[in-house]
This record gives sequence, C-alpha cells and structure tokens, in this order.
Amino acid sequence: MDRSKARKRAEELVLKMTLEERASQLKYDAPAIPRLGIPAYNWWNEALHGVARAGQATIFPQAIGLGASFDEDMVYEIAEVIAEEGRAKYNAYSRQDDRDIYKGLTFWAPNVNIFRDPRWGRGHETYGEDPYLTARLGVKFVQGLQGEGPVMKAAACAKHFAVHSGPEALRHEFNAKASAKDMEETYLPAFEALVKEAKVEAVMGAYNRTNGEPCCGSKTLIQDTLREKWGFQGHFVSDCWAIKDFHENHEVTCSAEESAAMALDAGCDLNCGNTYLHILNACKDGLVTEAAVTEAAVRLFTTRYMLGLFDKNEYDEIPYDVVECREHLALSERAAEESFVLLKNDGLLPLKKDRLKTIGVIGPNADSRAALVGNYHGTATEYVTVLEGIRRYVGDDVRIFYSVGAELAKDRTEGLGYRYDRLSEARTVAAHSDVVVLCLGLDETLEGEEGDTGNSYASGDKVSLQLPDSQLALMEAVAGCGKPVVLCLCAGSDIDLRYADSHFNAIVQLWYPGAQGGNAAARMLFGEESVFGKLPVTFYETLEELPEFTDYSMKGRTYRYMEGKAQYPFGYGLNYGNVVMKEAFLDGNQVMAVVENEGETDTEEVIQIYIRAVSCEAAPPNPQLCAFKRIFVKAGETVGTALTIRPEAFTLVGEDGQRFTAEGAYRIYAGFGQPDERTEELTGKKPVVIELACPNAAVQG
Repeated sequence: MDRSKARKRAEELVLKMTLEERASQLKYDAPAIPRLGIPAYNWWNEALHGVARAGQATIFPQAIGLGASFDEDMVYEIAEVIAEEGRAKYNAYSRQDDRDIYKGLTFWAPNVNIFRDPRWGRGHETYGEDPYLTARLGVKFVQGLQGEGPVMKAAACAKHFAVHSGPEALRHEFNAKASAKDMEETYLPAFEALVKEAKVEAVMGAYNRTNGEPCCGSKTLIQDTLREKWGFQGHFVSDCWAIKDFHENHEVTCSAEESAAMALDAGCDLNCGNTYLHILNACKDGLVTEAAVTEAAVRLFTTRYMLGLFDKNEYDEIPYDVVECREHLALSERAAEESFVLLKNDGLLPLKKDRLKTIGVIGPNADSRAALVGNYHGTATEYVTVLEGIRRYVGDDVRIFYSVGAELAKDRTEGLGYRYDRLSEARTVAAHSDVVVLCLGLDETLEGEEGDTGNSYASGDKVSLQLPDSQLALMEAVAGCGKPVVLCLCAGSDIDLRYADSHFNAIVQLWYPGAQGGNAAARMLFGEESVFGKLPVTFYETLEELPEFTDYSMKGRTYRYMEGKAQYPFGYGLNYGNVVMKEAFLDGNQVMAVVENEGETDTEEVIQIYIRAVSCEAAPPNPQLCAFKRIFVKAGETVGTALTIRPEAFTLVGEDGQRFTAEGAYRIYAGFGQPDERTEELTGKKPVVIELACPNAAVQG
C-alpha cells in the first residue's frame, strides 16, 4: 500500500474518533477502541541485532560487530531475517490477543548515532564512528527490515535524533553543543540517508538538548530539518520518558502539560512515556490545538495501515517455526565470523588441531553468555560460548583445561577467598596447555545504557580504556607462564591493548558475537575460513589525547580529526591471506581496483577507498572513507572489481554548515585500511594513490 492510500484511510478512521480517543493513541501503549474495531497496540519493540526482549529469537552479533563486517549485503539479509521472525512472533501473539510490550512490528532500530568517544557505554549499539559507514549499513538495515513489497514487513526507526553519544549520566539534562559544520558533516548524514534513501518509517528523538532545544521538542530538528528539508513522511517518537525531562531536568517548561504541548507542537507524534496523558489538559488550556492531536494520530495510523495491521496480507501466514531456524542460525554464525577483527598475529593463528594435545581456555568471558549478546537482545534456545565452541570443534582429539581465572570486575570468585583467588588455577591451566586462549573483555553490565542491569561504571559509560583490575592481574599471570597465547576480547568498544600487544602472540576482537559466537570463534581460531572484518572505531593510545567527554566538537575525535597515532586505526584488520592492491584507477565515479592474494590461504578482504580535498581549509585533516567492498580472493588469484564513489564524497562543509563542491585537486586512496602511517606500520602495505585534478567529471558521473 502506498503512503497516500494509507494516509487517506488513516484520516477517515481518525475522523471517527473523539478527541479523547485520538489523544489516547499517541502513547506507546495505545489502548483498544472496540467500537471502531481497533485493537490495542504497543509501539515499543527492539531489534538492534535480532528481535529483542520478547522471548526466543535469533541473536546476531551486536551492531558494532555488524559495523566491523563492512558488509552491506549481509546487514540487509540480517534485517530481512529480523523482520521475518518479528512477523512470525507477532502472528503467534496476536492470535492470542497478546498486545504486550515488545510484541509489535515497530522496531526501534537501527541506532545511527556516531560513536564519537570510546567512553560512551551505548557505542556498541551503533555501527561505529564514521558517518559514511553508518549511513551505508543503516540504509541497508532499514531496507531489509521494511521490505520492498506493497505491505511494509516491519517498521524501522532511526535513533537517536540527532546529536547523542553520552555521557549517559547527564543525558536527561545535558545540552549537546554542535557547530553547524559538525552537524552537517558528522551528526546528520546517516539520518538524512535513512530518510531520503531508505524511507525509514520512524525517527526517535534523543534525551538531551541539541544547541539548546530538547531533541524531542525541537522544531529545528523535527520540523525544519526532518520534515521540511528532508521530506520525512513517517512518524516521530520520543525516547522513553524523555518528554518529562523538559520540565523536570532541562527546565525549559514548567509543567507536564507544557512539555506535552511543546513536543506535540514540534511534531513528536508518539510518546514513549506517560507525559501525553496530559495532552487533553494542554488542549483545554489552549497550549496545543486539536488539529495537532489529529495530525499525530493520522501519522501513527498511517504506519499501522502500511504494516497491513487492519487487512489480511502475505505476511500473516509466516509460521512460528522460522524463529531460530537452521538457516537463521547459520547466518548468525557467518555474521560473527565476518565481524571478528584480527588485530595481531605473529603466526600462531590459525591453530593446528593435529599439533595440539592440550588447550587452556581461561578468562571470565570464556564461558559467559552475557559476553555473547551485548544489550537489547532476545533469548536464544542455545548459547555457544567460546569455551563450548572450542570443545565442540576439537572433540575428543584435544584435552581442554579451563579456568575462569578472574571475575569480570570483582576481585575474587569466592566471597571468603583471597583477592584474585583464581590466578593460581589459571597459572596451573596454562602450565598444562600447549596453547592458551585467553578470553577477556566486558559485557552489558560494564558498558551499556543508563539503567541497564548492573552497570558498574558511570551509568554504563566507561571511565577508562583499561580492563578492570581483576583482568589486568590475570593478563600478567598468564603472560608470565611462557606459553603461546591468543587473546580473544569480547567488548563493544576501544580497550587499551598495549600490554596484550607486547606480551601475547595474537589478539582478536570478537565484539559481542551473538548466540552462535563460540562456534564462529572456534572456526576462526582453527582457520576454517578467513573472513575477518575491520575496525569501525579507532583504538586510541590514551583518553588524554581526546577532548572532554562532554565536548561535542569533532576536533581531535575519530580517525577523520585525530591528531595523534592510533593504537589500532579505524579500518584496520588482518586476515590469514595476503591480499595486495596491484592497481587502482578512476573511471568516472568508479574506482577500478585490481588485487592479488599473494598468500597461501583463500580469504575475504575489505577494499577501502578514502578521499581528501588537497588544498581546502574546509576539508577534515585526514582522508575519509567514501567507498568499501568486501571481496573473496583465492590464494594466488587476481581479482578486479569496481567501487562507486558517491557524488557527496566530492563535497565539503563550511563553517556555516553549507555543503559545497570544492574546486581543485583531490587525492583518492585505494587499499585495505586507512592511508595513515600506523596502518602502514601494522600491515606493511601502502594504498594506491590516485590524483584527481578536478572533481567535476566524477561528480557528474
């Protein structure tokens, strides 16, 4: 159903409602209107990396891992699966008239905020720090989730509009100040792409203010930018209980009625929270018009009609047995493999099973389900931890020794034990092992959203790039045993790995790899395939080189603006092959790349294209990503491929926030990572450089 027809039906239905009934539909838990045949509907559902919080579902790698895959097609496929499982669950629940929270078809995903600071606890919900990568993956996620048929398969929601990335502890009162240049260049592009290209059905506002206006009541963001400038046609939803912050924390209004009126008048159609319970009083007091209430209701029912919720449609017969079916689990495992980033390998990997008699698996994340799933996750029928994955892979051929070694953050396992009471066991396990797989990192109790279960840091944010002291002690203990060590890190953000880099043979970033993560980790460790990803964020040497967490200026942040040398750069990652760029040249708006795998292992690799205007002050100081493609190259094979550079790559943003095409030379870099000194140092490879005297031909192409 096209939007115009859906809206016409919505208008006709809403006109039959009383004002009270219309107002009642603007809450996330919209009640039934029996006299009009309207069932209750709960708008709140989550699906960052699988249908979340409603029982059984396939759990894919957390979003940051999907970002590391640099794989648009796979993200699209994953979103299709999420929509299919969401429909199957909705069909099953609605047949029983179960209209509870997390059981609808409006999924509040993806999170396309920019992971601008490694301290932000929710950064692992995003696709990373780069606006281009975030936009490309976000567009594919929305398209896969919503589908391309006459009926929308599920509704996606771009969040959190628009300048939001911590601190979590301050978000209900914080004013994020961003320049016009940073807005247009960094904070808005992904949202714009999701609206214009993917036709995302919903947008969610952020808790904080942006340049003085509460995001969920900002006429600048919602009306001027989203609806008028970009032509957004869907509905706008507040973050949960964000509207009450207007009067309780931001203090821009004096009452709940004023807050409700401010949000609704700005164009916020749906309230996740309860402040819209005061809409009728706001109308009575003349703070907001009945027309505004009606328009919000029409937009919301337009979405419900587009989802086919009042008509029979092709998705009604999707059976429940598609949930966590074999094909979906296989995709989850494949996604995990593509998300892993090989940061260091001195030749220890891949492990050879026939050369090992014993393997020591040590660490608090070795047998942890929480380390698989991140936050905003569903419930898996089976969780395969790293320990279990290795055990399954080697079977009875290799003896497995295991020790937790240390708790995630506590200083002892047994309450009456000595401090670090499992270190002696870890040393014993290492001593009895031919190789050690050390599994460290974080989980959602140490990095996540304010209010997530057990956040030990500042409302889910990190205060340091270091692992907790308990794990630092374990690293030193294992390093002192003199055995070859592979560090497997389950975490959603930058961790300081200087000690690990100087003491361990191999380091692999696993992120939060999903319920099948252990199977994928074992296949990776033993070299079944070489399908690694790349870092979607910068691993910094220290927090001291970054501006204050509360400073939203991009100066000194992310690979585009950083001034120092990264510990591990954005876009970096090794594999078991050795793919080299033999040739690259520009043909119109395409980079034609020729690569050869000079190694002995078939591998996947990610070609990355970066661009920089050579002599324009408006250009970011460092080249920025403008195209990427994941390819497969057999050992000894030469492959040619084309990567399209979008016209906006040849535009820059001035201090006034206006985008323009810069005259003069551009430099384009084709390789497998950033064209920076540190990437060259880590990989031993330089990109091919293409000099472009004038961008006009490419822009027109």
